[in-house]
Amino acid sequence: MSLTDTKIRTAKPDNKPQKLTDSNGLYLEIRPSGKKLWRYRYRIDGKENLFALGGYPEITLADARAERDRARLLVKEGVHPSHNRKLQEAAKRADRANTFHEVAAEWLEQNRQRWSSGYATQVENNLGRHVFVRIGERPIREINSAELLSLLRVIEKRGTPSVARLNQQLISAVFRYGIATLRADSDPTYALRGAITAPKVQHYRPVPLEEIPILIEKTKNYGGRIETIFAIRLLLLTFLRGGELRQGQWSEIDFEKRLWRIPADRMKNRVNHTIPLSQQSVALLEELKEITGHQRWLFPGYGRDRCISSHTITKALRYMGYEDFSAHGFRSTASTLLNEMGYRPDVIERQLSHVDQNAVRASYNRAEYLPERKEMMQQWADYLDSLHDGNVVPIHQQS
Repeated sequence: MSLTDTKIRTAKPDNKPQKLTDSNGLYLEIRPSGKKLWRYRYRIDGKENLFALGGYPEITLADARAERDRARLLVKEGVHPSHNRKLQEAAKRADRANTFHEVAAEWLEQNRQRWSSGYATQVENNLGRHVFVRIGERPIREINSAELLSLLRVIEKRGTPSVARLNQQLISAVFRYGIATLRADSDPTYALRGAITAPKVQHYRPVPLEEIPILIEKTKNYGGRIETIFAIRLLLLTFLRGGELRQGQWSEIDFEKRLWRIPADRMKNRVNHTIPLSQQSVALLEELKEITGHQRWLFPGYGRDRCISSHTITKALRYMGYEDFSAHGFRSTASTLLNEMGYRPDVIERQLSHVDQNAVRASYNRAEYLPERKEMMQQWADYLDSLHDGNVVPIHQQS
């Protein structure tokens, strides 16, 4: 006769273990101590085995029967339920160990070699600031779309939808890596496409020629850090990308040869870049060295060993009234003017560190055009000085 809850509840212990049989191999063992334990008896390969299901009343009669039925299905396939349980527990332990942070850290290392150091730092900072604090220690398989939407909404409400979208893309990349390495089953960000409002693309315009002397004059009255003024002036003189300038290190500057050598891992295109320095650039760097030369960075930030942030120069320009200027705007201005002034496009493009993606890297590296670029950069600096002095001397390539 099958068991009932009443029979189980009222059963009293004896001085010997008792067995109350249910059906299909399920029974309840009552020990002299009064403890009641569920057991499932089964046979595989003609041998009798026992599978412990747990104790009563933690596991009710209905729960015990459901667990027995699941075990019976395994037995029919020749699988011991106890072995299957151990495998499931091992898988759960592995899932708990495979946190989002752990998978993301491995993904970062896998990609670090093909990224510039600046981009790698940006990725790490974004994940560290916005993502790891919320889901870093969560098993990656347990994270769902609703949880990620809540995380992204928090970022979006801070007024940074572009940062929210960036982190959505980074989280998606980590999940795709988790799927490829068998630690995640799906990408929960897929369901969130369109949930975060796309920020309006802001195109920064080139700095007008007539505005350059005004900008230089305004830097003299800027009340912020003097290093920021040097950064803006050097952007005008070298037209580097903002990140390449911000992350500049004193070990890269060769004062004797008047060259700034930036290693490939700091460049957007992953190619070594040598910048001829004009006399004006060298003078600025020598003055800056008196201020920051004892540190690693040309433009050190506050606190930890890091350079100034990507927003420092932009904020300074905003403070001076330039809402739609950026570091990239300086590059556009220089490119346009130098092309108009007759310099060879190959020389200008090399100075801007633009890479033809179809070019062979070795041949590209040979085409440094250093003599021409030295002359061009010195004439460019002299031209900026003449603009500021109001005594403009036309700039052109010497034949």
